[in-house]
Amino acid sequence: MQDFTATRGPDTPDELWLLEHPPVYTLGLAGKPEHLLRATDIPVVKIDRGGQITYHGPGQIVIYLLLDLKRRNIGVKELVRRMEQAVIDLLAEYGTRAERLDKAPGVYVGNAKIAALGLRIKNGCCYHGLCLNVDMDLSPYAAINPCGYEGLAVTQCRNVGVTDNLEVIGEKLTVKLRQNF
Repeated sequence: MQDFTATRGPDTPDELWLLEHPPVYTLGLAGKPEHLLRATDIPVVKIDRGGQITYHGPGQIVIYLLLDLKRRNIGVKELVRRMEQAVIDLLAEYGTRAERLDKAPGVYVGNAKIAALGLRIKNGCCYHGLCLNVDMDLSPYAAINPCGYEGLAVTQCRNVGVTDNLEVIGEKLTVKLRQNF
Protein backbone atom coordinates (compact mmCIF):
# COMPACT_ATOMS: atom_id res chain seq x y z
CA MET A 1 0.00 0.00 0.00
CA GLN A 2 2.76 2.38 0.90
CA ASP A 3 4.70 1.67 -2.30
CA PHE A 4 1.56 1.86 -4.43
CA THR A 5 0.63 5.22 -2.89
CA ALA A 6 4.17 6.63 -3.06
CA THR A 7 4.65 5.73 -6.73
CA ARG A 8 1.20 6.50 -8.10
CA GLY A 9 0.81 9.30 -10.60
CA PRO A 10 -2.14 11.48 -11.54
CA ASP A 11 -3.46 8.82 -13.93
CA THR A 12 -2.91 5.77 -11.71
CA PRO A 13 -6.25 3.98 -11.37
CA ASP A 14 -7.66 3.64 -7.87
CA GLU A 15 -7.75 0.13 -6.43
CA LEU A 16 -9.63 -1.86 -3.79
CA TRP A 17 -7.75 -4.78 -2.26
CA LEU A 18 -9.94 -7.48 -0.72
CA LEU A 19 -8.18 -9.85 1.66
CA GLU A 20 -8.15 -11.78 4.92
CA HIS A 21 -5.35 -11.55 7.48
CA PRO A 22 -3.87 -14.19 9.76
CA PRO A 23 -4.41 -13.32 13.45
CA VAL A 24 -2.78 -9.96 14.22
CA TYR A 25 -3.35 -6.92 16.39
CA THR A 26 -2.56 -3.67 14.65
CA LEU A 27 -1.69 -0.52 16.56
CA GLY A 28 -2.18 2.78 14.73
CA LEU A 29 0.13 5.80 14.80
CA ALA A 30 -1.51 7.27 17.90
CA GLY A 31 -2.11 3.85 19.39
CA LYS A 32 -1.59 3.52 23.11
CA PRO A 33 0.01 0.24 24.19
CA GLU A 34 -2.17 0.15 27.32
CA HIS A 35 -5.15 -0.72 25.09
CA LEU A 36 -3.59 -4.18 24.81
CA LEU A 37 -4.96 -5.49 28.10
CA ARG A 38 -2.91 -8.68 28.34
CA ALA A 39 -0.25 -10.54 26.43
CA THR A 40 -1.35 -13.19 23.96
CA ASP A 41 0.29 -15.34 21.28
CA ILE A 42 -1.10 -12.97 18.65
CA PRO A 43 1.53 -10.59 17.26
CA VAL A 44 1.13 -6.81 17.69
CA VAL A 45 2.22 -4.78 14.66
CA LYS A 46 2.64 -1.01 14.69
CA ILE A 47 1.33 0.44 11.44
CA ASP A 48 0.98 3.84 9.85
CA ARG A 49 -2.80 4.27 9.89
CA GLY A 50 -4.80 6.41 12.26
CA GLY A 51 -6.66 4.94 15.20
CA GLN A 52 -5.83 2.77 18.14
CA ILE A 53 -5.64 -1.03 18.38
CA THR A 54 -7.77 -3.50 16.50
CA TYR A 55 -7.76 -7.19 15.70
CA HIS A 56 -7.67 -8.83 12.27
CA GLY A 57 -8.08 -12.53 11.69
CA PRO A 58 -9.61 -15.34 9.69
CA GLY A 59 -13.31 -14.85 9.01
CA GLN A 60 -12.97 -11.08 8.73
CA ILE A 61 -13.05 -9.14 5.46
CA VAL A 62 -10.39 -6.47 5.07
CA ILE A 63 -10.70 -4.03 2.18
CA TYR A 64 -7.90 -1.59 1.54
CA LEU A 65 -8.99 1.49 -0.37
CA LEU A 66 -6.22 3.02 -2.46
CA LEU A 67 -7.95 6.16 -3.70
CA ASP A 68 -6.83 9.49 -5.09
CA LEU A 69 -9.00 11.78 -2.98
CA LYS A 70 -7.87 14.93 -4.79
CA ARG A 71 -8.98 13.53 -8.14
CA ARG A 72 -12.31 12.47 -6.62
CA ASN A 73 -12.67 15.79 -4.79
CA ILE A 74 -13.42 13.95 -1.52
CA GLY A 75 -12.34 15.03 1.95
CA VAL A 76 -11.57 12.69 4.82
CA LYS A 77 -14.96 13.08 6.54
CA GLU A 78 -16.77 12.30 3.30
CA LEU A 79 -14.47 9.32 2.69
CA VAL A 80 -15.30 7.90 6.12
CA ARG A 81 -19.03 8.55 5.63
CA ARG A 82 -19.04 6.74 2.28
CA MET A 83 -17.11 3.77 3.65
CA GLU A 84 -19.51 3.44 6.58
CA GLN A 85 -22.48 3.83 4.25
CA ALA A 86 -21.28 0.95 2.06
CA VAL A 87 -21.32 -1.37 5.10
CA ILE A 88 -24.69 0.00 6.28
CA ASP A 89 -26.16 -0.56 2.80
CA LEU A 90 -24.74 -4.07 2.62
CA LEU A 91 -26.18 -5.10 5.98
CA ALA A 92 -29.55 -3.53 5.07
CA GLU A 93 -29.74 -5.94 2.12
CA TYR A 94 -29.68 -8.73 4.70
CA GLY A 95 -32.38 -7.08 6.82
CA THR A 96 -29.90 -5.93 9.48
CA ARG A 97 -30.13 -2.35 10.74
CA ALA A 98 -26.65 -0.88 11.16
CA GLU A 99 -25.65 2.67 11.99
CA ARG A 100 -22.90 5.14 12.77
CA LEU A 101 -22.25 6.43 16.27
CA ASP A 102 -21.15 9.99 16.98
CA LYS A 103 -17.40 10.34 17.55
CA ALA A 104 -16.79 6.61 17.14
CA PRO A 105 -15.94 5.80 13.50
CA GLY A 106 -17.12 2.47 12.22
CA VAL A 107 -20.42 0.67 11.87
CA TYR A 108 -22.50 -0.69 14.71
CA VAL A 109 -25.39 -3.08 15.13
CA GLY A 110 -27.03 -2.07 18.37
CA ASN A 111 -24.12 -1.01 20.56
CA ALA A 112 -21.72 -3.58 19.11
CA LYS A 113 -19.12 -2.73 16.49
CA ILE A 114 -19.30 -4.88 13.38
CA ALA A 115 -16.95 -2.88 11.11
CA ALA A 116 -13.88 -0.76 11.89
CA LEU A 117 -12.07 1.86 9.80
CA GLY A 118 -8.46 2.96 9.80
CA LEU A 119 -6.92 5.23 7.21
CA ARG A 120 -3.77 7.03 6.20
CA ILE A 121 -3.83 10.03 3.86
CA LYS A 122 -0.63 10.94 2.05
CA ASN A 123 -0.27 13.43 -0.79
CA GLY A 124 -4.04 13.53 -1.21
CA CYS A 125 -4.33 9.74 -1.53
CA CYS A 126 -5.64 7.27 1.02
CA TYR A 127 -4.66 3.77 1.93
CA HIS A 128 -5.58 1.22 4.60
CA GLY A 129 -9.36 0.87 4.85
CA LEU A 130 -12.01 -1.10 6.65
CA CYS A 131 -12.67 -4.49 8.15
CA LEU A 132 -16.00 -6.27 8.54
CA ASN A 133 -16.40 -9.11 11.01
CA VAL A 134 -18.16 -11.93 9.15
CA ASP A 135 -17.71 -15.36 10.77
CA MET A 136 -14.72 -15.38 13.07
CA ASP A 137 -13.43 -16.13 16.53
CA LEU A 138 -14.22 -12.90 18.43
CA SER A 139 -12.35 -13.94 21.58
CA PRO A 140 -9.12 -12.04 20.67
CA TYR A 141 -11.08 -8.79 21.12
CA ALA A 142 -11.28 -9.59 24.86
CA ALA A 143 -7.55 -8.86 25.14
CA ILE A 144 -7.89 -5.28 23.82
CA ASN A 145 -9.92 -2.13 24.15
CA PRO A 146 -11.18 -2.29 20.56
CA CYS A 147 -10.34 0.95 18.75
CA GLY A 148 -9.32 2.37 22.15
CA TYR A 149 -12.81 2.09 23.68
CA GLU A 150 -12.92 0.31 27.01
CA GLY A 151 -15.64 -2.32 27.14
CA LEU A 152 -16.67 -1.88 23.50
CA ALA A 153 -18.72 -4.86 22.38
CA VAL A 154 -18.00 -6.37 18.98
CA THR A 155 -20.21 -8.55 16.83
CA GLN A 156 -20.15 -10.20 13.44
CA CYS A 157 -22.42 -10.87 10.51
CA ARG A 158 -23.09 -14.46 11.59
CA ASN A 159 -24.38 -13.24 14.98
CA VAL A 160 -26.88 -10.88 13.35
CA GLY A 161 -28.35 -13.48 11.00
CA VAL A 162 -26.19 -13.00 7.89
CA THR A 163 -25.29 -16.48 6.69
CA ASP A 164 -23.51 -15.86 3.39
CA ASN A 165 -19.85 -16.83 3.40
CA LEU A 166 -16.83 -14.55 3.45
CA GLU A 167 -16.36 -14.61 -0.33
CA VAL A 168 -19.97 -13.66 -1.12
CA ILE A 169 -20.06 -10.89 1.49
CA GLY A 170 -16.66 -9.60 0.34
CA GLU A 171 -17.81 -9.33 -3.25
CA LYS A 172 -21.06 -7.63 -2.22
CA LEU A 173 -19.18 -5.16 -0.03
CA THR A 174 -16.79 -4.39 -2.89
CA VAL A 175 -19.79 -3.57 -5.10
CA LYS A 176 -21.24 -1.30 -2.39
CA LEU A 177 -17.94 0.53 -2.03
CA ARG A 178 -17.73 1.05 -5.79
CA GLN A 179 -21.31 2.39 -5.78
CA ASN A 180 -20.47 4.82 -2.97
CA PHE A 181 -17.38 6.09 -4.78
